[in-house]
Amino acid sequence: MGDRKDTFHYTYSARQQEEIRNIRKKYLPQEPKEDKMEQLRRLDRSAAKKGTRVSLIVGIAGCLLLGVGMCCTMVWTDRLFIPGIIIGIVGIIAVTISYPLYTHITRKERERIAPQILKLTEELSRS
Repeated sequence: MGDRKDTFHYTYSARQQEEIRNIRKKYLPQEPKEDKMEQLRRLDRSAAKKGTRVSLIVGIAGCLLLGVGMCCTMVWTDRLFIPGIIIGIVGIIAVTISYPLYTHITRKERERIAPQILKLTEELSRS
C-alpha cells in the first residue's frame, strides 16, 4: 500500500458544467450577434414592413368605412342614405389606395436602406 498515493478526484456534473460555461460566456469578449448575411436578410425584410403596416391599416379602415356606409344606406334609409353613400365612397377610396400606398412606401424605404444593402453585398461578395 505504500506505492499508492492517496489522491482526491472530483468531476463536475453536466448541470455544473453547463453553469460554468454560461458564467464563462458572460466574461468572454462579445462577438457580433449576427453575421453579415443575417444582417442583409434583416435589412431586406425591413424594407417592406412599414409599407405593409400602413397599407393594412388604411385597407382595414377603408373596409370598415365601406361597411358603415352600406349599413347607413340599407338600415337607416330615411335619415342616413346620402351620408352613407359618402362614407361608403370614402371607404372604397381608402381600400383602392392601400396597395399603391404600400408600393410607394416600400420603394422609399428601399431607397433609404440601399446604401447599407449595397455595402453589405460588396463585403459579402469579396469574402
